Formats: sequence, structure tokens, C-alpha cells
Amino acid sequence: MNLRLLGVLCGVAFGIADVLMTVLGGHPDVSRSMLFQAFTSRLAIGILGVNISLGMDRVLAGALAGLLISLPDAFSLHSYIGVLGTGVVFGAIAGCAGKKWAHRD
Repeated sequence: MNLRLLGVLCGVAFGIADVLMTVLGGHPDVSRSMLFQAFTSRLAIGILGVNISLGMDRVLAGALAGLLISLPDAFSLHSYIGVLGTGVVFGAIAGCAGKKWAHRD
């Protein structure tokens, strides 16, 4: 599968999952801007996590990308464990998907 397409598919799936976690998680201040922020952050993790090449294992590179992309959201929301944890997990999943199912064009 093409890396760009796989990255977009992972990003959309992660974005939807994170929006659902935000809505169903009982957060007291759910707004459209918060949901858009959650979706776009996870979209970026999917796209970059699949496509990143840092000279290390793709799973670790994806997890690192997920961590770095999640830092601003964690600081602004004061929710470090949840935001950083899902960022690292989603990044690692994206790296694993890129490693297993993608080929470079």
C-alpha cells in the first residue's frame, strides 16, 4: 500500500478514535475547537508516524513522532498521561503499519 494513503487512513482512524474518547470520556468542557484539535493532532500522528524515517526502527520513530506531536496538546490541556500515552501508542501503531503494510513508491 502507498505510504501516503496508509498515513492518511491511520490518521483519520486515530482522529476519530481520539474524538470518540474525548466525547465519551466525560471531559467537562467539550467544544468544537477541542474536538478539531484532537482530530488534527491525531491525523498528523498517523501521517507522520507512517512516513517518518529517522534511521531507527519504524515503530520507535512513529512513537517518537507521536510523543512530539502530542506535547503541545498535553501542555494546553494539563492532561499529560492520557494525551501523551495515546500519542505514543498511536505513533507506534502507525510505525508498525508502515513497517508491515506499506511499500515505498
